[in-house]
Amino acid sequence: MEDKYLTVSALTKYIKRKFETDPHMKNLWLKGEISNFKHHSRGHMYLTVKDDNARIQAVMFAGNNRKLKFRPENGMNVLIRGDIGVFEQFGQYQLYIQQMEPDGLGSLYLAFEQLKEKLAKQGYFENERKKKLPKYPENIGIITSPTGAAVRDIITTIKRRYPIVQTTIIPVLVQGENAPHSIADAITRANHNTNFDLLIVGRGGGSIEELWGFNEEIVANAIYKSSIPIISAVGHETDITISDFTADMRAPTPTGAAEIAVPSRLELLHNVQSMQRSMSRIVNEKTTAASQHLKRIQQSYAFRYPEQLIAQKEQELDKFVERLGTAFKQEQRRKRDLLISLNARMEALHPRWQIERTTKDLNQLTKQLNYMMTKQVDQSESRQQNAIEKLSLLNPLETMKRGYAITYSSSGRLLKTVKDTAESEEITVALSDGKLVSRVVSIEEEYNGKHE
Repeated sequence: MEDKYLTVSALTKYIKRKFETDPHMKNLWLKGEISNFKHHSRGHMYLTVKDDNARIQAVMFAGNNRKLKFRPENGMNVLIRGDIGVFEQFGQYQLYIQQMEPDGLGSLYLAFEQLKEKLAKQGYFENERKKKLPKYPENIGIITSPTGAAVRDIITTIKRRYPIVQTTIIPVLVQGENAPHSIADAITRANHNTNFDLLIVGRGGGSIEELWGFNEEIVANAIYKSSIPIISAVGHETDITISDFTADMRAPTPTGAAEIAVPSRLELLHNVQSMQRSMSRIVNEKTTAASQHLKRIQQSYAFRYPEQLIAQKEQELDKFVERLGTAFKQEQRRKRDLLISLNARMEALHPRWQIERTTKDLNQLTKQLNYMMTKQVDQSESRQQNAIEKLSLLNPLETMKRGYAITYSSSGRLLKTVKDTAESEEITVALSDGKLVSRVVSIEEEYNGKHE
């Protein structure tokens, strides 16, 4: 009975062999939209391909996706070639992608747009980082194919416009799989050569595939890191590459790059001739002005009659000397009067007078102080005597000397009225010279001088 049952593994392997032997499951062409895209760290790509009604899991191994010219993204419509197989571990069928292209958009164009967007975000195309081209370069490095028409156009144009500049051809591959590395290495090597003050990187026209070497990120990085200014001259005027965006200057053609790189000899000669004419005119104007000035000097009174001028100046000098002497004496008198005035003020403010006045004031104040102190003492003594007399009058002892006594109860309380004691209570009578201890025999109260 047990022999009738299959294991899951056996069933899955059977289904897998069915897929592998079915020719309709091989070399399929599939159209769909990418979702759940994941690029694994080992290089493999995992995704789901779907349409409006169904979906299928897919994988594109690193050996196949390494040749892609674009970066797959979720939502992208693609054309896929691959095989259908079974992943035994999960028992699910999936698509093994061999080739993938964008649907409705060329892969090269898509790769161009994606790399352009990436480098723009990283600041590769910012004008602030672009270097200024030298106005009069001395040594130009030309990075291009040594056999193409572009290098001949560049050299011919440079020699015609500015023959004194030195040019160096740095040969590179400008087409094919190895072209990007060749171009990038040439730019790096040129930067190690301190003789170059300008680089021209480019080639003649061609298809987008032929120009693709200038659209690779490795070339853009080399241009971006270059310390030497770079002119990009790739293809015709309508051809735009990543190198054009990254370079410090873009030329529409290789010939245009040569025209941008160097000034025109004829224009320089024209400028020199114009400056020579301007200089000659300025020199002539200066010479004419100087000649006229010299003529005025020669015709002047001083130049024609120097003796009379000297005699006149001698008389003026005598007047100035007299005026100077008079002014000096007046100033001397003014200073002397000022000195006398200052001496008088200083004498009035001499410390001796200040000391005398202060001493006199001090003596006067001392007398006033002594007088006031004596008066205060007398007044204090008088007030003290009056207070003593008043205290004597109020002193109970003085009263007692006149025959009065003070009576206290047995508890030591002062007796002010007969109501403060009782019969048979022992009381104390204080006299001026001692005390009497007595006992109350009887109490008699008086009301308005009458006894009760």
